[in-house]
Amino acid sequence: MNTPLLQANLGMLRTLVAPPRYDRAALKPGILHIGLGNFHRAHQAVYLNALMNAGGDPAWGIIGAGVRDPDKGTRDLLMQQDCLYSVVEVDFDRAAASVIGVMTGFVPVEPQGNAALIHAMTNPETRIVSLTVTEGGYFLDGNGDLNTNHPTLIHDIAAPQAPNSAFGAIIAALAARRAQGIKPFTVMSCDNLPGNGDIARAVITGLAQRIDPDLAAWINEHVTFPNGMVDRITPATGDRERALVAERFGLADLAPVICEPFKQWVLEDSFTDGRPALEEVGVTFTHDIASFEKMKLRILNGGHAIMAYAGAMLGFTYSHDAVTDPLIHAYLRKTLETDVLPFVAPVPGFTPQEYLETILGRFANPGVADTISRLSYDGSNRQPKFIVGSIAENLQAGRPPKGLALSSALWCRYCLGRDEHGGIIAPNDPNWDQLHATAQRAQSQPEVWLDQEPVYGAVGRDPVFREAFATALRRLQEHGTASTLQAYVEGNA
Repeated sequence: MNTPLLQANLGMLRTLVAPPRYDRAALKPGILHIGLGNFHRAHQAVYLNALMNAGGDPAWGIIGAGVRDPDKGTRDLLMQQDCLYSVVEVDFDRAAASVIGVMTGFVPVEPQGNAALIHAMTNPETRIVSLTVTEGGYFLDGNGDLNTNHPTLIHDIAAPQAPNSAFGAIIAALAARRAQGIKPFTVMSCDNLPGNGDIARAVITGLAQRIDPDLAAWINEHVTFPNGMVDRITPATGDRERALVAERFGLADLAPVICEPFKQWVLEDSFTDGRPALEEVGVTFTHDIASFEKMKLRILNGGHAIMAYAGAMLGFTYSHDAVTDPLIHAYLRKTLETDVLPFVAPVPGFTPQEYLETILGRFANPGVADTISRLSYDGSNRQPKFIVGSIAENLQAGRPPKGLALSSALWCRYCLGRDEHGGIIAPNDPNWDQLHATAQRAQSQPEVWLDQEPVYGAVGRDPVFREAFATALRRLQEHGTASTLQAYVEGNA
């Protein structure tokens, strides 16, 4: 009989499961987190849980929030079990489970208007509002500027007291705090974006400028937006993950999170109204965020993209199977070592080569069971952040990036919707219809793929890259994925 995960049952947990060692009733919601998905629950919440276990200030509990309909389902699951959930760190055949108790509640999800969310952010106890709303959730156009023509933002500008976006809700809450004389909160982005704090500032002040220029100036002067780098591989939760927790730990958990043991968090120490003592549980505070985030985004996230589309075309389901395939492994390593590592600087604790070796090992962890489908998702938003910058640096250095050109060609081939064996690739991008149509045209006109300005920008117009991409795409068409990868690895392409 598995033990339902409830506050009243914490004393009944098996000795293999580590419960919270602090008084949950004493927690106050000092942090409100918008976008309470698996990554946040395996990362920021884990650090705060460790801090509370070490005797940290209970004023830094977390209250969850969301602005999308799917967030309602997450809220329902967590509220059924007193906002408790388990995190299981899996390292090949070893697993360790902890119950995370740092959540104090979950704001009712109201995607139309967000009244409950605005009210919660106006609470003086809320001193940090953190975000994981995905790379595509910042309403940026192809030039990295705020797209105020987006329908959601058009609504928020017209109805600032009843906004539909997280950023509109933040602005409404900050306006209320200013009117009531309450000190503003820190806005802390935890998304995989270079300069994520700077981007959050630009989005919020840019949107506020359209609503109330005086408020925008006040936000820019009084609110801090620390940049940060976050790192942990965390797949989605499904029946497999729930069964693993039940079978190995005797725990009936509706919303467990499976992840790798590795985690890293690097933050700027720039907070409006205090912060938790996260340095006591392994968070690195530094003003040199750029070097850390570039290494992670270019090698890990970029490596995921390089591997994923090749893996998908060859019919792999899981990343650990793809990365241990000799051909994909050799292609991934050569592309990263040739086209990425030369433009990444070392950071304290890692040279680029050392970091590469760690991620190859992390990708190979079968216990995580990360899927190729998850890693392939939302290429239209992820490619500009993780791949295109490396292409640009190669071109600026006079080096044609053949491996990254092949990676782009594989993404184009993936968007045709069938793998090498004729298997159907399900739509896997918010812009799938457009990508699919463009990929079809690119089979006879390769340049149209690179003409996608929001993705490639100036890189797509570079004649050296256009030729490298066209060559790679033609070879995929004529010889298939395996032969094309082999030719690249052997230096014949």
